[in-house]
Amino acid sequence: MRKEIILGIIALLFVVSIAEAQSDKSSVQFMNPAEVAKPNGYSQAAVIDLGANKMIILSGQVPLNAKGDLVGKDNFEQQAEQVFTNIQKVIAAAGGKMSDLVKLSYFIRDTKNLKTLRAVRDQYIDIQHPPASTLVQVSSLFREDVLLEIEATAVIPSHK
Repeated sequence: MRKEIILGIIALLFVVSIAEAQSDKSSVQFMNPAEVAKPNGYSQAAVIDLGANKMIILSGQVPLNAKGDLVGKDNFEQQAEQVFTNIQKVIAAAGGKMSDLVKLSYFIRDTKNLKTLRAVRDQYIDIQHPPASTLVQVSSLFREDVLLEIEATAVIPSHK
């Protein structure tokens, strides 16, 4: 129950911060850490100043390394590891850690890989306090050789 209340408060803060951000662009910064692939036409993350916290909204992360090369062709586990590594690098660049994750949204090509996905995920998240999540099976992603994409949201205390 407490976690639901906290997530509800976070959602409310998000709506309020977006409304404020529309009138004050200085409360939102976009980032593209050098440790992950350079995006084409979008930012890797939006950092929203909420006062006592900052919310990091990550673009969907895919299994590309910092050079933009695919990691783990035809290997779901290697691709999942690269995706979580990318998430970790973006959150670290924003001053946070993986325990600051509050939401993960998974887009996978085949749910037969769910057990593998959970095993890899559990190496990166706080399994005692896992983030909220959504999982969607999709017929395709932006490239045929990409087997999954994960969006993430983190809330990092500003005093860090």
